[in-house]
Amino acid sequence: MKIDKSLPARKYKLYATWKRDMETLELPFPREWSHKEFNLPPDWKKIALKKMEEVVNKYRSVKLFLDICVKCGACTDKCPFFLGTLDPNNMPVARQDLFRSVYKKYFTLTGKIFGALVGAEELTEEMVELWYTYFYQCSQCRRCSVFCPYGIDTAEIMIAAREVLTAIGLSPRSLTEAIAKCETIGNHMGIPPAALLSAIQFAEEEIKEETGIEIKVPINKKGAEILYVPPSADFFGGPHWGTLKGVIKMFHQIGLDYTISTYASEGGNFGTWLGYEHMKKINKKLVEEARRLGVKWILGGECGHMWRVIHAFMDTMNGPLDFLEEPVSPITGTKFKHAASTKMVHICEFTADLIKHGKLKLDPSKNDQYIVTYHDSCNPARVMGLIEEPRYILKNVCRNYVELDPNVNREKTICCCAGGGLLADETIELRLKAVRPKIEAIKRTGANFLACICAIDKAAFTEYSDHFKLNITVGGVHELVGNALVFD
Repeated sequence: MKIDKSLPARKYKLYATWKRDMETLELPFPREWSHKEFNLPPDWKKIALKKMEEVVNKYRSVKLFLDICVKCGACTDKCPFFLGTLDPNNMPVARQDLFRSVYKKYFTLTGKIFGALVGAEELTEEMVELWYTYFYQCSQCRRCSVFCPYGIDTAEIMIAAREVLTAIGLSPRSLTEAIAKCETIGNHMGIPPAALLSAIQFAEEEIKEETGIEIKVPINKKGAEILYVPPSADFFGGPHWGTLKGVIKMFHQIGLDYTISTYASEGGNFGTWLGYEHMKKINKKLVEEARRLGVKWILGGECGHMWRVIHAFMDTMNGPLDFLEEPVSPITGTKFKHAASTKMVHICEFTADLIKHGKLKLDPSKNDQYIVTYHDSCNPARVMGLIEEPRYILKNVCRNYVELDPNVNREKTICCCAGGGLLADETIELRLKAVRPKIEAIKRTGANFLACICAIDKAAFTEYSDHFKLNITVGGVHELVGNALVFD
């Protein structure tokens, strides 16, 4: 297939998945292929249209969003990938239209009759190439939906569209490799239980060296009140390590009855970015482990896309979770009513509640070496509305806090541009173009510590800091909480 590179962003494609991962995940048509030569199956068109019909009929939100766009243009300049590349196909409405045009051609009366006059297009190999290119240049951050007067959710359309691509054997290595690790080993990082236990033991030893306090993290403890599920990156090191230690120290100070699981050792869910089937399968691990351990409720860590799945899909995918209790803090007695259905609470909600009730011994001067600013992660901010709680925590654990420009933060946050499967070496040039407005905003704050509550944010901004010479430390909110804790 000859690829036209005349459009600015068309050359950026995620590398093809390995055949072995396709076999592990039982994906359709396992074979050797590349991002330049798709080697589609003979009946690919029939398969794609059948899958498209299935997702449009099954997911009413997708059909609604495909039908109601009026091309007002409110979303046009809201996508960081359009701002970075000026490629018209990266406008949210144009990205949707790549899928919508085929939907119109085959599944609407006007499209069947009037064709191109109503924006309907045939499904061709060139269209498939455009799909694979631009559907995987969407981080599914949903910034465009904030500005859409109809609330059209591009991420919903992209989940469905990627499901169609997966059905004809097209999926990127950056997702399938991580998903295969999660479904076979237990987490996206591929950390086996023995290595995970070693990481926790190492964290315990470091905490003892730093504080003189001996802490033993409960692992796979049946009957614990709370199952704590962080992103697996927290066990790996780098900008995530301080978050793990901060959480462990905080739990010790309040005497929390909790456990960490070596089976459900991943809060993240890369299945979100591939399609519904693997999103459901990965999320189900949390549900099964909570049931096996007999906990009352689940506390989730500093992860981004984890909370998209939990708040938008979990209850209908793997619910009802009626074997769990409505979350109540065992320390403050606060009932987290918004979590009555999912039985899951974000660590920042939990910690903010502890601080509000005076349950943490804190000395914010212990973070005086930092001028801290906070990056709103796209899913917690836009899916959960988790905006004030992290700020409340930061203002109580450090004395030098500055806000980012609200035009690129809070509910309008420009994301790290590495979600959706884009945290891959082959997309670094594309990501650097897209993330520049956020980088410039960070520079203007004069901060030397960027606090994030998403593992992908932490990894991506650490990479960007080196490239843009930000001279800034990237870490978690609970790293700063851990620094500020006072032990008698």
